[in-house]
Amino acid sequence: METRYREVDVSGEPFEMGRQIGEATRDEIRGFSEVVIERVNKTFPVSREKALEVARASVPFAEQYSKDMVDELKGMSEGSGVSFEELMLLQVRNQLQPEGDAGCTSFAISSPASQGTVVGQNWDNDPGLDPFTVVLKRRPEGKPAFLSITQAGLISYIGLNDSGMGVCLNTLPAPSRGLGVPHYFTVRGIFETDSLTDAVQAVRRAHRAIPANIILVTPQGPADLEVTIEHVHVIEDSGSGVVTHTNHCEHPDLVRVNEAFPELIQSGTRKIRVERILGELSRPMAIEGLKDALRDHEGYPTSICRHPNDHPTTGYWATTFSVIIEPEAGLLHASRGTPCSQPYETYALN
Repeated sequence: METRYREVDVSGEPFEMGRQIGEATRDEIRGFSEVVIERVNKTFPVSREKALEVARASVPFAEQYSKDMVDELKGMSEGSGVSFEELMLLQVRNQLQPEGDAGCTSFAISSPASQGTVVGQNWDNDPGLDPFTVVLKRRPEGKPAFLSITQAGLISYIGLNDSGMGVCLNTLPAPSRGLGVPHYFTVRGIFETDSLTDAVQAVRRAHRAIPANIILVTPQGPADLEVTIEHVHVIEDSGSGVVTHTNHCEHPDLVRVNEAFPELIQSGTRKIRVERILGELSRPMAIEGLKDALRDHEGYPTSICRHPNDHPTTGYWATTFSVIIEPEAGLLHASRGTPCSQPYETYALN
């Protein structure tokens, strides 16, 4: 298996940048569009007609949030030959299933625990999405350049910008509603900022459809955003320079939510384990030590480095990629597959 993701570099005004993405990743976008409903149906049944209905109804929310992002998707449509409606379906796929679309173990680290800012995670998801995943560098006019590891066709995903922001994403089981601004639009909003305050506002100003967890490193330090449809709860480090998160609510105002939702893929166990591993690493933490933390197999196969197991709905999930991001250095390190079996390759923003 190829260990490096294909890299794509685009620039310009929104529509033109989208057109470049569409042309460069035409095969991946078309492939992703063809299988998206089939893959959702592996965990939750939904018809294509219902999914497209949600996609169409989400357009006004997306336009209200950012006309530029909608224009970029229209450019992707022209470049790829995939309809705008089908591209919107990709943006709202995580609104179609109650368990969310990924379970992840993540951390954000800065001084005094590390010499530079670092954010990382294992992305525990459907390995069938690998053929549609690329590393995409966008250089939009008048906004920060950013690098993301993403399924082709999404407006945004995990990555870093050239203003010192690093972003990782986790599913957060909590109440949702039928329609709102697609989650990936608010993530893109964060990449257009250069501070924790502005990142929070980029999420807060959206009428959101689903809950989500966003873990960040910023010029102001590490932070975790537990995002519900009504509020954005910020968890900052207590002076240690370390914030961790898995897939359950931790903010004092939200812990009661955990009682109403089933635990997602051993979230509590993974949280305890990653905190223990990071606590035992020497300071300042080195990148190699963080890679070893993400390769951890305690509790295998339902470990931090996750492998297929016998769970009836999520048993096919595995660590589809592992990522460690250094925003100050402009570097993203990613394993294409489980980090226990695949090397981390390095991608540079500049």
